[in-house]
Amino acid sequence: MPLVSVVMPVHNSAATLGPSVRSVLAQTHTDLELLITDDASTDNSMDMLRDLAHQDERVLAEEAPEQGGAGRARNLAMERARGTYVAFLDSDDLWLPEKLERQLAFAKTGDAPLTYTSYYKMDADYADEAADFVPNGRVVPARPRVDYPALLRRDYIGALTAMYDRTVLGTRLMPEMPKRQDYALWLSILRDGFEARGLTEPLAVYRAGRPGSLSSNKVSLVRYNWMLYREHERVSVPCSVRALAGDVWQSLRNARI
Repeated sequence: MPLVSVVMPVHNSAATLGPSVRSVLAQTHTDLELLITDDASTDNSMDMLRDLAHQDERVLAEEAPEQGGAGRARNLAMERARGTYVAFLDSDDLWLPEKLERQLAFAKTGDAPLTYTSYYKMDADYADEAADFVPNGRVVPARPRVDYPALLRRDYIGALTAMYDRTVLGTRLMPEMPKRQDYALWLSILRDGFEARGLTEPLAVYRAGRPGSLSSNKVSLVRYNWMLYREHERVSVPCSVRALAGDVWQSLRNARI
């Protein structure tokens, strides 16, 4: 089975970091490296990471030279990746134990170098381990297939579930944007003519309503979506408006789950 490079940015994540890291280390697919970049935390996140690395050699944590945001932290981790696949998890979300095993098997059945899955939503105060999570019916479903025009209208890919194949794509970094870097990365991949495939089984758990999260209120990110459509994708104003409306609608829909 292939080595998977799991990318995790960290910033003042001490309250949730342990369960998130352990949800990766407890995967039934064990051939992985967990590449963590601490983005100038002022809490004890880095001390926790040193302890976790001492307990499991697959935890490879480094400190960013300066605070640069989640996108820069992810890029610093991806630049160290050695795996066949690159997958993503934030430091307050969780993977269910069979996430990688099932997604790798799914990836091998098709020709899409970017895959993703459905995922659950949990409350911000959830404090248990991933293995203790009880399915709650709050599922954000994965669309079976997405091409560039569809993704431009709406971001269907949950970053905590995304995984791409480096043998096809090489190492793809995120653009240096304050927000929506993950969405920009998926668009850049599909713009090159690829499709993304979604596994309908929910295999990750997203912490909803987390205070201070860049994604805690996607509707508030309208300005960044507009910048993405106009400056990075070079989309016309009418198309940008339609895309923006679609993404806001999806955000409102997901917020009700």
